[in-house]
Amino acid sequence: MKNVFKYSDSNKRYYTLDYFYKKKFGCKIAKVSLNAGFSCPNKDGTKAFGGCIYCSKLNSGEYAGDKNKNVVEQFEDIKKVMLKKWPKAKFIAYFQAGSNTYASVKKLKSFYEPVLKIKNVIGLSLATRPDCISDACLHYLEDLNKRTYLTIELGLQTIHDSTSKLINRAHTLKEFKNMVQKLREKNLNVVVHIINGLPYETKEMMVETIKYLNTLDIQGVKIHMLHILKNTALEKLYLKEKFHVLEKNEYVDIVCDQLELLNPEIVIHRITGDPKVEDLIEPKWLVKKFGVLNAIDQEMARRNTFQGIYYKKAQ
Repeated sequence: MKNVFKYSDSNKRYYTLDYFYKKKFGCKIAKVSLNAGFSCPNKDGTKAFGGCIYCSKLNSGEYAGDKNKNVVEQFEDIKKVMLKKWPKAKFIAYFQAGSNTYASVKKLKSFYEPVLKIKNVIGLSLATRPDCISDACLHYLEDLNKRTYLTIELGLQTIHDSTSKLINRAHTLKEFKNMVQKLREKNLNVVVHIINGLPYETKEMMVETIKYLNTLDIQGVKIHMLHILKNTALEKLYLKEKFHVLEKNEYVDIVCDQLELLNPEIVIHRITGDPKVEDLIEPKWLVKKFGVLNAIDQEMARRNTFQGIYYKKAQ
């Protein structure tokens, strides 16, 4: 039986990850972000150079663990801090920095398997790209999925080719769709990353990206607001062209429209970003994460709507 979101059971008007985890595991689940030092094919020249234009060249993976330590040491350091807040929590090891399937299976095993042996680790979450999962890797992921709770996080960001080229994604929508299908054939959980506010995208374009996700068999989505960081190609583009950056009220309005259209069975893993203030160029309002979350809650309440209320109309 599916853990389907019920607005009447939740303190939110959308299907939050915390709600999903508590229904599935019956306890607090905390994600521990790790940095295993993976690269990407649009960084190393396989497909492109420089990475996505919003990626910081100086601080790649700054929100994950200390890359100078092995992943078990990173995990234990972060776990100690989290246990002070949630003494009875269990954990998911989140390989966050870089493309975390972009290596041989032997190398992947050297990172994943030791973490799975840590007490109270109940799963893995792997952030990656649709062009970074080989057939051998897919076979290994299928095996992992039988032994732990496994989630594959695929970066998409936008369905629009013009934007994808601008931000240097260096993969196609067809590649993305094909990989989603391959993962689902193996019964692997898929979470998709999208970004609102990408340069020159309209509200209609952002809504089209969400509508497209409704056509796929995915289990979760992460909605980010574009943030312009120091030491990125995006910073240079912004300083040169001064493209429009969404105001807080615009972002809230777009997210609420997206939630209303989104399949109510899709879990919302993230609904805003929280960049480090010392690295941020724009938008400054993004540093007040809870202010953004509260504004989304308030707007959904004002509209008296909830996730999926217009889902059937969007089909």
